[in-house]
Amino acid sequence: MKQGSLAKLMLLAFAIVLLGTGCRSAANVSANHDFEQSDLPGGGIRIPHNERLHLSTDQKWIEREGHLSDLIRLQWTAERAKPAIVWVDEQGRDKTAIISHDKANDPSQQDHKHISFETTMSPNGEYAGQLFTRFEIPYDTDISEIRTHSANFNVMNGSLRVAGEQGTDREMLLGVSGENNAVVPRWSIRADRRQESGSNEGSDFQLVRYDDEGQAMDAAFMIERSSGNIGIATTEPENKLDVNDDRIRVRESYTPASSGDPCKQGQLAWDKQYMYVCVSDNQWRRAELSNW
Repeated sequence: MKQGSLAKLMLLAFAIVLLGTGCRSAANVSANHDFEQSDLPGGGIRIPHNERLHLSTDQKWIEREGHLSDLIRLQWTAERAKPAIVWVDEQGRDKTAIISHDKANDPSQQDHKHISFETTMSPNGEYAGQLFTRFEIPYDTDISEIRTHSANFNVMNGSLRVAGEQGTDREMLLGVSGENNAVVPRWSIRADRRQESGSNEGSDFQLVRYDDEGQAMDAAFMIERSSGNIGIATTEPENKLDVNDDRIRVRESYTPASSGDPCKQGQLAWDKQYMYVCVSDNQWRRAELSNW
């Protein structure tokens, strides 16, 4: 197939659109255009009516992976161009898109450098019908900070999994937005980095708090996986509840009506005169309180 025919077919099949600030249907591209060979690195087809997009196909051998990669390549030729695949409704209105671009439309903003999945805003809202980024994956980075915007993430009839190698913290962070799309942590829920020994030890559960600079302070709450012991302000709980402080507080007083008042073994209560202990079901004992 000649390159001109190939380009026409691909344009019509994928509805590829590229304008810096808007979209144009591939159906509007005249079939009479003479498509030319791209003179950019990588070759391909230059689209005459739009000098901001060059299109090509390729087949490359990925040596380290041991297979061929069949590619459809969209190459932008202008700094703020946005190669996009756009889906439109029967009225020709944009509804969804996959877009990749390097620079923000606004030169005062930081570089975007991401591929994004976009859908339209509410037809009755402030930005009615406008495409809006819902999900984005940055490029040119070793660790990709994947983001969502004005979106909820729901797992239906399945599991949300956070996994990792032993000796690493596996966590979910709750924080505040900082500069350059950074997140400054305030809390994290984690399985900690303690090594697993094969005896149900390691990978203990922690609720961690952070200071205003986003630095972890301590595990305010933890559960030891091997024993089920709960630690408050300690990561080494020795009892089912181990509080690392010099006092605990029971805010409300309670006075049993009699020593046979209903209770469960181990319950504690107090009032202005006595401390009460339920020593067995429905059996209270008390000790008098005095000044010193």
